[in-house]
Parts: sequence; structure tokens; C-alpha cells
Amino acid sequence: MTAIRQDAWSVEDDLILAEVTLRHIREGGTQLAAFEEVGQKIGRTSAACGFRWNSCVRKRYDEAISIAKAQRQKRSYIRKQSPVGVSQVAAFATLDTAEGLYRADGTSEDTLSIDAVIRFLRQWKGSVQETNRQIKMLEKDLREKEEELNQLRSINDRLSKEVNEVQTDYRVVNDDYKALIQIMDRARRLALITEDEEELKSRFKMDANGNLERIE
Repeated sequence: MTAIRQDAWSVEDDLILAEVTLRHIREGGTQLAAFEEVGQKIGRTSAACGFRWNSCVRKRYDEAISIAKAQRQKRSYIRKQSPVGVSQVAAFATLDTAEGLYRADGTSEDTLSIDAVIRFLRQWKGSVQETNRQIKMLEKDLREKEEELNQLRSINDRLSKEVNEVQTDYRVVNDDYKALIQIMDRARRLALITEDEEELKSRFKMDANGNLERIE
């Protein structure tokens, strides 16, 4: 049985979740199946994966999700029309609004030229390549954002450490100051007591001429 993890989600966990879920969307699978597959890979429950996707990860991949859904629709249409013939290629061209597959009067041709078929297939290939390029750009942007996030986390950790050190130094200085004040206050009280004792020890007497004289 796979152990269920309770620790925080890592960047790698989020990437696996996004990759598998987008693949299921693109290939016509369900998100539930995607969450179950991710859970088996990273040792979490499918419910935890679903919650993470909907609450955090999904909003980072809005454009990639739209692209994956478009690819799913094309895949679904191709499967329904299989095996592919000339008339099916014309139907594909209708979806992609390819040029050159219709007569001037707007009616579709029953038989297409090889050039028209090749032209459509090239356009379709270009569309797929453009989609892949956009996905790679999104992945690159994601990596850059993750690197920036890691740098900010490093700076935050360093600043937190410096703040803790300053607070520690402040507590030490404050404790030393309080101890010094207590010592000075004790010394002042001792000085007053000594003066009082000196005054009590002093004695006076009157000499033969009537003058007061202090006796130690």
C-alpha cells in the first residue's frame, strides 16, 4: 500500500500534477483519473491531488488547459471519422477553415486534389507545432517563475535570520542595562547608609570657653 504523505507540496509535486492532468485533458481522459495517477506517483490521495489542482495549480495553466482542450476536440473528431479518406480530410479542413478546398461558388468538392490534401496536412502540422511551441514557452515561463520564487524564499530566509540575530543582541544589551541600573541603585543606597552611620558616630561637647567640639 502506498504511504500517504502529509508534508507540504513541493515544486516537483506541482509539476507532476500539472503534467499528468494536462495530458489527461489532451487525450480525453477524466481529471479524476489524472488525480489517481498523480496520487500513485507522489504518494498522496486523489482527493488531495484534486484539491491542490483546483485551489492552487490550475490557475497557473489557464492557457495550457485551453490548448489541451482544443487538441482533445481534434483528436475526438479524427477518431470518429477514422478511417481517414478524402472526404474526411475535407471535413478536417472545415474545422480549421483551410483555404483551397472549396469551389468558388461555395460548394464542397467531392474529390480533392493531392495538392489540397497536402496543403491542409501542412497547415494542420503547423498548428500542432505552434501549440507545442506555446506549451514550451509556458513551461519556460513556469521554470523562470519557480526560480524567482526560490530566490525570494532565499532572501526571506536570510532577512529572517538577520532579524532574529538583531533581536537576540537587543535582549542581551537590554538585560545588561537592567543589571547595571540595579548595581548603581544598590551602590547609591549603600552610600546613603554609610553617610548616616558617620553622622551617628559623631559627638559634640562644649569646651571651657563655651565652644562646641565634635568628638569622634
